[in-house]
Amino acid sequence: MKNFTIAIHGGAGTILKSSMTSEKEAAYKSALSKALNSGSQILSEGGTALVAVEDTVRLLEDSPLFNAGKGSVFTAKGTHEMDASIMEGKTLQAGAVAQIEGVKNPICLARMIMEKSGHVFLAGDGASDFARKMNCEFMDEEWFYDEFRYQQWQQIKDTDTFQLDHSTDKDHKFGTVGAVAMDINGNVAAATSTGGMTNKRFGRLGDSAMIGAGTYANNATCAVSCTGSGEFFIRGVVAYDVSCLMEYKGLSLEAACREVVHSRLLKINGDGGLIAVDAIGNIALPFNTEGMYRGWRKSNGEELIAIYK
Repeated sequence: MKNFTIAIHGGAGTILKSSMTSEKEAAYKSALSKALNSGSQILSEGGTALVAVEDTVRLLEDSPLFNAGKGSVFTAKGTHEMDASIMEGKTLQAGAVAQIEGVKNPICLARMIMEKSGHVFLAGDGASDFARKMNCEFMDEEWFYDEFRYQQWQQIKDTDTFQLDHSTDKDHKFGTVGAVAMDINGNVAAATSTGGMTNKRFGRLGDSAMIGAGTYANNATCAVSCTGSGEFFIRGVVAYDVSCLMEYKGLSLEAACREVVHSRLLKINGDGGLIAVDAIGNIALPFNTEGMYRGWRKSNGEELIAIYK
């Protein structure tokens, strides 16, 4: 059997065992396991890394547990604005979408943008027009409604406050989602999807839809998907920074990820984490917060699903 590797995340932040019920912990691990199983199955059957990360993220988007797709948080207007991006390491092709509303699976739209639009990044109404042209599945508001998310919004509605997924409020959910993979041909890919921040205004965008900041893939180095305080990941161009350290300084995947997450990000007060895989199947899942929903699996059967430090 040729080797393959896949890793996923469901958000990083102040995730403490003391604030987690056994039922909730089991639900998160089950959702992560389901997504990991699907991506692994695709890779084991010879599917590409690109197909695997799209499918894995799609399943995480369909879970209300994570802040992406179905579980997306409420904006200041009471709507759901979603962002997603995907990138293939072999060709450096990429697709991204921002401020999309109503699309069931933004990650699938991001791939369509990559392959069928002639562009990399679409946003807002134009992205919606393209999604309809591509016959993307749209859902009504009820699909995206989650009582926990709604109450989360009510606490800060009509204020100037916005709520990050990784808030120090221990009762808040976390959840930008992502996947990275290396297929049996040594090609890598990365995908990331998010609902952004609760009560966000002014058309705010985070790093998840930005190639190089929240998502990056290059066969010469690695594939990366990030989660955390988006503004800092944008300023640090974090996903590409990991690749650069590998390409130009010769650092290993682990060393590059450690330098970026535990040194460079912290110097600008950025918190969060990332998942990464290189073209020979090494994995890194560093985070500088209390926890990160994460998991990985290799073709030799080794696997991990974890939440806390």
